Amino acid sequence: MFRISPLIRVTLLSLYVALTLPLPFLAQVSAAPVPPALLWIGIGLGAIALYGALSEQVIVDEEKIQVAYPGWVPKFFRKGWLLPWADVKDLKMRTTGQGGMVYYFVSQSQKAYLLPMRVVGFGRLVKLVEAHTGIDTTDVRPLAQPWMYLILLGFTLLLLLVDGWTIWTALTQGLIA
Repeated sequence: MFRISPLIRVTLLSLYVALTLPLPFLAQVSAAPVPPALLWIGIGLGAIALYGALSEQVIVDEEKIQVAYPGWVPKFFRKGWLLPWADVKDLKMRTTGQGGMVYYFVSQSQKAYLLPMRVVGFGRLVKLVEAHTGIDTTDVRPLAQPWMYLILLGFTLLLLLVDGWTIWTALTQGLIA
């Protein structure tokens, strides 16, 4: 079983908090038409949804590769997929809008399944794909390198410091009751 990298999970969850935490405070200070309590509920629901999306698990065994989510994640939100190794026809590369590369399994019925690339042990996953399918995977690389997420995490922590300072200043100057 392969899970999403903890570095990616922590970075994206922290970025979500950094981007949304100030909103209820700003709504209160600016007398916005949306009540802060409603924003807190929305932020909480969004955090649960993001955590669910980042709970992806890639399960590999002798017969199949499967992307699954924990039982508490609703199927309408994140379905996952299952592909028997015998049904894998090819592994196709596609470029993203940002210039990166992603890979799709192509099944015998021409359906495409995205190769999960943000998992811990991606190199080992790729070796298993090659062993079970016979497809050459020597050129398959992860979409983003760990250093990219470390840089994003660093900037996210800076943003959280600014958020904290802004909220603390508003509280201590009586701008927020």
